[in-house]
Amino acid sequence: MRALQSLFVSATLVASIGALTGCGGVSDLTKENVNRSETAVLQAQRAIGSSEYGAIELQRARDHLAAAKTAVADGNDKAASHAARDAQLDSELAVAKSQSAASRKAADELTASINTLREEAARSSR
Repeated sequence: MRALQSLFVSATLVASIGALTGCGGVSDLTKENVNRSETAVLQAQRAIGSSEYGAIELQRARDHLAAAKTAVADGNDKAASHAARDAQLDSELAVAKSQSAASRKAADELTASINTLREEAARSSR
């Protein structure tokens, strides 16, 4: 499964690079940033998985990435650069929210376990 995902990511990046290199009016740096943003979105998708936490931010990152690609195709360097940056930031926020939710859940479970142990200890000392 991982090999298939890796192959998909590689094929997607190669296709994106190919599509972006033929566009005029957009700097190589901006094209690189769009490609990096695409990688960040794909990595965020894998990190979040089916979690509901971070899903809104991940969708926003996808939307910004699509806007960046459209801006590259239109030759609008400034819009592509801004959208690529926003896609990157939203991807990072999505992962952070997902990780935060997982940590919060683990902390809540630990607190519940500690409370159960305290109650059992109090009962046995009576």
